[in-house]
Amino acid sequence: MSDNRLIETEGLHKVYRTGTVETPALRGVDLELHSGEFTAIAGPSGSGKSTLLHLLGGLDRPTSGETFLEGRAMSKLSKDELAKLRLTRIGFVFQAYNLIPVLTVLENTAFVLELQGVVRAERIERARKILAELGIEQYADRYPNRISGGEQQRVAVARAVVAGPSIVLADEPTANLDSGTSLELIDLMRRLNSEKGATFLFATHDSRLLDRVSRLITLEDGRITSDETR
Repeated sequence: MSDNRLIETEGLHKVYRTGTVETPALRGVDLELHSGEFTAIAGPSGSGKSTLLHLLGGLDRPTSGETFLEGRAMSKLSKDELAKLRLTRIGFVFQAYNLIPVLTVLENTAFVLELQGVVRAERIERARKILAELGIEQYADRYPNRISGGEQQRVAVARAVVAGPSIVLADEPTANLDSGTSLELIDLMRRLNSEKGATFLFATHDSRLLDRVSRLITLEDGRITSDETR
């Protein structure tokens, strides 16, 4: 595996079973992602975008095939090892934000660091720093229900990047945002990519985001139909 090859998949298949009914979601995906990329996976609903992201992030297991993260075969990891890998190497941004309602913005941002065992003073300092960089430090002591959807998604991005993961996986991150807020969020993530070298992979059908990525992968019926570097 080359130095900057971050993720590699080999023959990735995923079939969902309900009783005797089988629904294939991925049909043999071979993919390489490299450090520092700003990449989107596009495709119609049901094409397998979210499924692929979930497999890459270790949130689900493939029916067959393999995913390697930084050279490690994810299928060979125990549940505890996989949980540790997700905690330390992968950041997640979800369409529904997934913030913890009883924690403040600052506490939500620092939560990953707390799970990693970072001492309180350091995690608070790091969380405040990333909130300042993302322009939302003024909301540090508010709860998620006291800020807008766009602000909540910025907090989700802050939480995803605060620990310096190898890659941030974002599933339809702009789906619940208006046009102006979406553009601000996209530009924010693009800045994190260019200034910090943060690697992003999006599952999206948002044309505004697709216009700003440096690599566009298209999925149809669980297969990669195009892979364009810009």
